[in-house]
Amino acid sequence: MAKAIEVRDLSYRYERSERDVLLDVNLEVEKGEFVLLTGASGCGKTTLCRCFNGLIPHFYGGDLRGEVCVAGLSVKDTPIHKLALKVGFVFQNPDSQLFSLTVERDVAFGLENLGIDRDEMRLRVDWALKTVGMEKYRYAAPYELSGGQRQRVAIAAVLAMRPEIIVLDEPTAYLDPKTALKIFQLLDGLNKRMGLTVVLVEHRLDLVSRYASRLIIMNKGRIILDGKPSTLFHDELEEYGINVPRLVRFFRKLEEIGYEFGELPLTTDEAAEIIRRIMA
Repeated sequence: MAKAIEVRDLSYRYERSERDVLLDVNLEVEKGEFVLLTGASGCGKTTLCRCFNGLIPHFYGGDLRGEVCVAGLSVKDTPIHKLALKVGFVFQNPDSQLFSLTVERDVAFGLENLGIDRDEMRLRVDWALKTVGMEKYRYAAPYELSGGQRQRVAIAAVLAMRPEIIVLDEPTAYLDPKTALKIFQLLDGLNKRMGLTVVLVEHRLDLVSRYASRLIIMNKGRIILDGKPSTLFHDELEEYGINVPRLVRFFRKLEEIGYEFGELPLTTDEAAEIIRRIMA
């Protein structure tokens, strides 16, 4: 069975650039995983994600070496419009994806371009809006919505295409923590209820780590760490520009004075359970 994403010996250099942005990247993502991808600015996260949906090499060009397959399709050999049926992409700024007069038209836009039957299109739009909790805003203009609502509409537009994989490039960058958390909870639900493979680029590890089954850390174009968040947080990640959650930092201090934890807590409930065991 094909993996959701397979990357083999991938290196990439943008046109007119003097250096590679990605260097010998190898990666496999299983179907149904929730992968959190992070690293300092400029480490190659966004570039790697552009390889997953075909923007690289079909739009950006440049020098691409190695192989990238998504849902069993070679990115090099598959046009973007066909990849869009397998991989949905949500940008950092929802305004990059929303340009119609109403929410409903924005969600239907991709389906119209593919010539989807009108009855099928209506069913998909209804389902996608309901899934992200935006059905009552279907006739609203996107500019009337809050940032979090616009991001939900952008996600609905991707879901309406029924992809197997959804890739999100810092979708909460312009959102407050409370609204960002709601987006992460939405993604967690899509992953658990629908089995949707999620690849999320994000810096807010304190809010999102609890939902990810896997954490991948990049540095200078390479993947340097890959594993469970609760395990990787034992390492000193700050040197790579990672904003380690405060709760994790507290428990690492406990480790320094002699306590041992197989996995570090990612939620206050997990922390409370560990403390209860220590005090028992």
